[in-house]
Amino acid sequence: MKSFSYNRSVLSLVFTFLGGAALLFIIAPIAGMYLNITPESLRESAYSQEVRDSIWLSLWTSMAGTFLFSFLAVPLAYLLARKNFALKGIVNGIIDIPIIIPHSAAGIAVLGIITRDSLLGSAGELFGIKFIGSPAGIILAMAFVSIPFLINAARDGFAAVPERLEKVALTLGASPARVFFTVSLPLAWRSILSGFILMWARGMSEFGAVIIVAYNPKTAPILIYERFTSYGLKYSLPAAVVFVTVCLLIFIVLRLIKRKS
Repeated sequence: MKSFSYNRSVLSLVFTFLGGAALLFIIAPIAGMYLNITPESLRESAYSQEVRDSIWLSLWTSMAGTFLFSFLAVPLAYLLARKNFALKGIVNGIIDIPIIIPHSAAGIAVLGIITRDSLLGSAGELFGIKFIGSPAGIILAMAFVSIPFLINAARDGFAAVPERLEKVALTLGASPARVFFTVSLPLAWRSILSGFILMWARGMSEFGAVIIVAYNPKTAPILIYERFTSYGLKYSLPAAVVFVTVCLLIFIVLRLIKRKS
């Protein structure tokens, strides 16, 4: 018994050390950014209209993409959690494709469906919507690389909802739509909200796909990259710190909302 307790304590210490090293690997680069910047340069970057516009563009386009495509992602996630059908495994694999392919290739893939010669591009032209070099194209690029996070999180949330609760509601006379909105959706909401946060965060940080579709107007990652390639680390670091700070603050607020919900 003593030997078992000793081995368990040793294993806990080893895991604690390895886990602490992993956390340090995450924290150290972020902390280094804040330690290597002067208050003057940070203040100047925070008041820069170019930086503020790029951050605002990243924020609202990623949020718009998350909101709009949630109307497609959540129903698909419910079907994957509740229905068994042919080629279901292939569908689950297709959902993860945007995560595994290079993001520059993802941008080229999105670009191929929004040119003027494409069906989507020509349809957009009819309504006065331009995708290439516009916020609409940025939204599509961000959504393409980030939608798997929402689908997978929502699917796991719906799968965790006991089917017997839905069946009881159906036997009591509730319609399938009412069961979905009053039973399934509320019980899976925490997972869906996690997927929302992950999709928004992933879309906001996207660089490779966005720069292919729309170099201008510049999102924050593109602006930071442009400043780094043109002027070096000293000029790009303040903009990066401002963007990271905004992202962290919003992420913390959303996490708190999720916990309270």
